[in-house]
Amino acid sequence: MITIDITVLIQIINILILIVVMNMVLYRPVRTILAKRKEKLAELGDSIETFRKNAELRKEEIARKLNEARSRAKEEIEKARGEAQDATAESLAKVRQETLADKTGQLEAIQKDFVDARQELAGEIDGFAADVAAKILGRSIS
Repeated sequence: MITIDITVLIQIINILILIVVMNMVLYRPVRTILAKRKEKLAELGDSIETFRKNAELRKEEIARKLNEARSRAKEEIEKARGEAQDATAESLAKVRQETLADKTGQLEAIQKDFVDARQELAGEIDGFAADVAAKILGRSIS
C-alpha cells in the first residue's frame, strides 16, 4: 500500500523542479527553433510567390515583345514584298517597251526590205516574163 510521508512530497517537488528545468533547457529552445523555422518557411513561401509573380510578368512581357516583333517582321516583309512587286512591275513595263520598240523597228526594217525587194522585182518583171514565155513557147521572144 502507498504511504504518504515526506518522500512523496520530495518526489512531487522533484518532479516540479524537473518540469521547470526541462522547460528551460529543452522545451523553450525547441519551441523557439520551431517558431523561427515556421517564420523562415513563411518568408520563403512569400519569396517563392514573389518570384513566381515576377516570372509570370516576365513571361507575359516576353510574349508581348515577341508578338510585337512578329508583327513588325510581317510589316517589313509585306513592305519588301510590295517594293519588290513594284520594282518587278517597273522592270516588266520597261522590258515590254523595249521589246515593243525592237519589234516595231524590226517590222519597219522588214517592210522596207519587202518594198525594196518588190521594186527590184518589179524592175526585173519584164525579163522574167520574157524568160517564162520563151520556155513555154520554146523559142526566144525579142
